[in-house]
Amino acid sequence: MRAPPFWWRPPGLLATLLSPLGGIYGAITAARMARAGASATVPVICIGNLTAGGTGKTPTAIHVAERLRALGRRPVFLTRGYGGRTVGPTTVDPARHGPDDVGDEPLLLAATAPTVVARDRVAGAAAAAMLGDVVIMDDGLQNPALHKTFALAVVDGAVGFGNGRCIPAGPLRAPVADQLPFVDAFVVIGPNETADVSQEWGKPVLTGALVPDPAVAAILAGRDVFAFAGIGRPEKFFATLRTVGATVLRTRALPDHHVYARDDVEALLREAERKGLVPVTTAKDMVKIRALDPDLAGRMTMLPATFAPDDPPAFDALLLRALKGAA
Repeated sequence: MRAPPFWWRPPGLLATLLSPLGGIYGAITAARMARAGASATVPVICIGNLTAGGTGKTPTAIHVAERLRALGRRPVFLTRGYGGRTVGPTTVDPARHGPDDVGDEPLLLAATAPTVVARDRVAGAAAAAMLGDVVIMDDGLQNPALHKTFALAVVDGAVGFGNGRCIPAGPLRAPVADQLPFVDAFVVIGPNETADVSQEWGKPVLTGALVPDPAVAAILAGRDVFAFAGIGRPEKFFATLRTVGATVLRTRALPDHHVYARDDVEALLREAERKGLVPVTTAKDMVKIRALDPDLAGRMTMLPATFAPDDPPAFDALLLRALKGAA
């Protein structure tokens, strides 16, 4: 689903009307988070968020894996595999698994480190522990089944926690105060424009940015583009294209984890060709389009982005602290 626009505006009539439902949803989630989880045999670092929708969790998780490897560890990703039919535990093999099997994000993760898909997080952690010495959970902060050694909450600095209400009145999965005890540190991606994340909470707050691939960015600079994306906040991708100098003349915001059909992709390409525009999409979307038809994928441009912390030594120190706490 796409996050409704009113989630990111000051509370209005619709948010107010839905707030009683949001209160119930948030209370149920908070109570669920308070349950004790099973411990894994290796450290578990969770990369989650307090809200629904995309905040940059997957690029952050990939960066964490790269840094852990640089620190001499053998990281393994653990993910539910949203959008895939695999129950697991299954180790992702990009040569034989597609998005319909394991979802889109696991295929991106598997390019960096071994990746286990499992609906049962405890069983998944046991399988992951056989492949490495530290588990990185991509999402799952609100899932209590598995005890987290260290939980890192990723926040999109442009929108923060939106209107501060819980689903369906707003983007929060539970009230911030109820989720805070389960978070060890925050990473704010982009300027903390909303001032939602505060050092006064007694948690480390690090900042960073999603950096577009410089080679692709150079190709798109000055070009007229048709941008489309099925991610949590497509507007963030469109804004990134503008920052690299592309002229975004048309956009198409699709639901997060959008399942592409051939007709969808062909229609998008026809629209771009009619207007003389370069069709551009995200790495997450390209994984699904390439699996559908490599030739169609070859007719469009992908702009990948990686997470870069503003203070790399501080970020590494945070990871060392997480591992030390597990010793």
